[in-house]
Amino acid sequence: MSSPCDPQYAPAGDVGAALLMIDSRLKAIYDGRTETDPEQQQLIDQFTASLGPREARDVLDGACTLIFMFMKWLRMAYEDHDKDVIECVVPNFVATMRMMPRSVRPEVIPTMAGLVVAAGTGLSPSLWRQQYGDWTEDEMNPLEATAFLLAEHINRITDDRDFATRLITEALSRADQD
Repeated sequence: MSSPCDPQYAPAGDVGAALLMIDSRLKAIYDGRTETDPEQQQLIDQFTASLGPREARDVLDGACTLIFMFMKWLRMAYEDHDKDVIECVVPNFVATMRMMPRSVRPEVIPTMAGLVVAAGTGLSPSLWRQQYGDWTEDEMNPLEATAFLLAEHINRITDDRDFATRLITEALSRADQD
């Protein structure tokens, strides 16, 4: 039986814009810049301000698509080693988010964990979240952090700082060719 949260019903959104934001955060962290660069933040703020409601929704959907794709890859990788992706990813993910109180309010951690579990079980994070109403302002940084943490997890287990970004760009290239 098909679920209303099946990814086939979900909009992909602006995956490119979402990936650009995640990739720039990854590169900054890997370069040892843990504080947001004021110039980079100004560019992000300008980009965000230029978005209308539809474009903002597209970036949100794009971030959810990234989360889905990252979790799909992680699920396959862990299954190859007879491990459960939820068991291997979610506890560490939640513990890491709890260590980020300036970016992630404690009350949104269950929602972000739910997004990861939804994606890990093959559901669309975007459609799963939609059942509970509109996105809130308090969920924006945690959503970005969720995609970032999953990408970083992939990069760490592959021992390749660009693997997660390359994974998505190659998938987008294949989709464009089809």
